[in-house]
Amino acid sequence: MRHLFPLFIFLSCLLTFLPGCEPKEDLIQTSGSLEMGQDTVLFDTVFTTIKTVTKRLWVYNRNSGAVKTDVSLAGLAGNTYSLIINGDAGPAVSGITIRGNDSLQVLVRATLGDNGQATAAKQFLVTDEVHFRTNGNDQNVKLVAYGQNAYFHRADIIRVDTTWPADKPHVIINSLYKQTAPNPDVMVGVYVEAGATLRIAPGAKIYCHAGATIQVNGTLKINAAITPAPGDTTAAKQATVRFQGDRLEAGYSDIPGQWGGIFFTSTSHDNVIRYTEIKNANFGVSLLNVENRSRQPNLLLENVVLRNISGDNPNYVGTGLPPGGIVGVLSNITATNCLLTNCGEYAVLGYGGRFNFNFCTFANYTPAFRRETSALTFSNALEDADGNTQKFQTDITLTNSIVWGSYEDELFLQNSSDPTYRLNITNNLLRTTEYQAATNATNKPGLGAPGLGNLVAVQDPLFKRTPISSGKPDYRLQDTSPAKNRATGSKPAVDLSNLQRSRATTSWGAYD
Repeated sequence: MRHLFPLFIFLSCLLTFLPGCEPKEDLIQTSGSLEMGQDTVLFDTVFTTIKTVTKRLWVYNRNSGAVKTDVSLAGLAGNTYSLIINGDAGPAVSGITIRGNDSLQVLVRATLGDNGQATAAKQFLVTDEVHFRTNGNDQNVKLVAYGQNAYFHRADIIRVDTTWPADKPHVIINSLYKQTAPNPDVMVGVYVEAGATLRIAPGAKIYCHAGATIQVNGTLKINAAITPAPGDTTAAKQATVRFQGDRLEAGYSDIPGQWGGIFFTSTSHDNVIRYTEIKNANFGVSLLNVENRSRQPNLLLENVVLRNISGDNPNYVGTGLPPGGIVGVLSNITATNCLLTNCGEYAVLGYGGRFNFNFCTFANYTPAFRRETSALTFSNALEDADGNTQKFQTDITLTNSIVWGSYEDELFLQNSSDPTYRLNITNNLLRTTEYQAATNATNKPGLGAPGLGNLVAVQDPLFKRTPISSGKPDYRLQDTSPAKNRATGSKPAVDLSNLQRSRATTSWGAYD
């Protein structure tokens, strides 16, 4: 063995002088081009001055050997587009090596400038190209963005009566609003001071950036004066004011929690929201009279849709309350012809005050998870900062409405036997096992009593489509619905669709 060892050392030394064998995929070839993952990178509806999301462009080398390529932005649109090429930010990178059967990622963002149009209801187009030169072969990928001018509100403090027009969208972005002592600074997108009124014109579109809020110390009026002719559904749609997040990609169209919500403080009064859709927020509308002022903040809702309301931040404007479509603390809320749906925690959450719901549909389906909170939850008790619980007058009127959803008990009345409660729950279709009895028990009102006219627990309202049966729910009623032609008492002239309620006996819920 000792004679073989010197031979082994000699052979090892010879190997160091042999030429190396470079892998084929690393050998640079002088022919061949690239394969583009797509021919166009599209940004659909981009608000001016706001950076877009980052789009990925994949470029593939299908050759067996490596190639070198030069990548550059054509610059046809000035500084609109920016690139990150192979990890390097800049408009161009030369001599990038892409191994055989490997790929290159190019990241693209856009920031569009205002195109100077006074009114910008129409979109404008901004295009550019990413250029690739590989072994003398030129290849291009188009960059396309549809721009949209807008009014931007960053900590917009409204101190005098103001009207927002509908000629351009409004984009709300949160910023720090510094208040005078002893008031704490707050993060808001729009702040309506006490004594001021913000009016929003028919047809306006409001887009809210992540976390953006509207705080109303004064008054908010949306479509307070319009009355579309009964039966004119087109006019009603055109007048509808819409609130949503500012992520306009299709994948975000129905995602809750994209922005904060609308908050009315204890000094707010005479608020009106009509012919409006509020969606994809953490809170919908919240009236917060935590100081228990004797003049309670009040809100009238008519022909309003609140959908996709949920989130994981309970501390917007310091509420400390869980999210909900309508949240009221010692406030006065009246709603007619309203639809609340897909509210992950609560459709309505009330602590004291007055709540009047007539001809409303609460269709609180949450198919993505199991919810264990009732869609309509009310309590007469509030805990103060010292941990002491106080009870307050709580008046609830619920008539000609449908309360249904994924949970077996969609109505909860905490402490309902307390003398501070006044209940008028009549002529409704209710999903409840807790209150289905015909007689009252402690903290369990018998809502199944024949004289109340309610249908409880067992009868599905038979909506045309629900999230369980379809990706496009439709909360109008099937012809065989038990809620059809059941309404009593005075009725609004139209339903949520602005169709005339002309029959002697109309249907329960927001849709006739």
